[in-house]
Amino acid sequence: MRNIVVIDAPSNLGLRPPAPGVVPGCHKLAGALRDRRIVQRLGAFEGGVVVPPRYDLGDWREGDGVFNAAALAGYTRRLADRIEHHVRAGDFPLVLGGDCSIQLGAALALRRIGRYGLAAIDGSADFRHPGNSDHVGAAGGEELALSTGRGQADLTGLEGLGPYLRDEDVRLFGMRDGDPDRAEMAALEISNATVGEIRERGATGLARDAVRSLEVPALDGFWVHLDADVLDPSVMPAVDSPDDGGLFPEELAALLAPLLRSPRCIGLNVTIYDPDLDPDGTAGTLLTDLVVEALSGV
Repeated sequence: MRNIVVIDAPSNLGLRPPAPGVVPGCHKLAGALRDRRIVQRLGAFEGGVVVPPRYDLGDWREGDGVFNAAALAGYTRRLADRIEHHVRAGDFPLVLGGDCSIQLGAALALRRIGRYGLAAIDGSADFRHPGNSDHVGAAGGEELALSTGRGQADLTGLEGLGPYLRDEDVRLFGMRDGDPDRAEMAALEISNATVGEIRERGATGLARDAVRSLEVPALDGFWVHLDADVLDPSVMPAVDSPDDGGLFPEELAALLAPLLRSPRCIGLNVTIYDPDLDPDGTAGTLLTDLVVEALSGV
């Protein structure tokens, strides 16, 4: 068994304010899961905290590109340093976000080491970029586009290593049926399965197929990205965009287990859960339980 190392990445730099003057609360995700004893329940080791810069949009206006870009670039490098250290040591990093822009840290870390795939379980593709939208700004909805080289150079070309991921090395699960990004995904041959397709084909079988496609000699391994908004808002309302038609806990569990238990899976990050939107703590408990169950036996 590998050592699971828990790293806190409490960054909310990639989200828009939920209301004027209000800071997104997903930076409290790590603390909330720790309050539910995730470290102790996993028998995990401490990986410390990568402290983000202050959330400050300054005088950013629509059309200025990604907000907090300089802060995001610096944070991505520092988070990548921490993740790279543990991957090279043979540990299994569990990175507690944070918004989805923390995935850039994992992508950069792995690109430094070799060629890795990504299995992203997310309610949306997070593929907004200047080629398909006039509203680029929040990196939390753009991290897959940035990781695959689409977007501004100060985020897509860090250390001269972009793109950090190849299109053909990405597997997406959990987009809502009718997601507008499906057409572009198909044109680019980025593998994806919507909620409806997961139910039709079976979550466990789909995950096992993905593992087989990622356990190939061309790849050095793969990372798993889990966005809490993949869950239906009836069980996970505590996210910034709670869209109906998501997965239910047993379906998510069936996806996660085969992915995380592959010997070629080298890490996981968890994002977007916002404790401020979960006053009774039910959603946080559910998320913690799902992660602990999925990581048993890693």
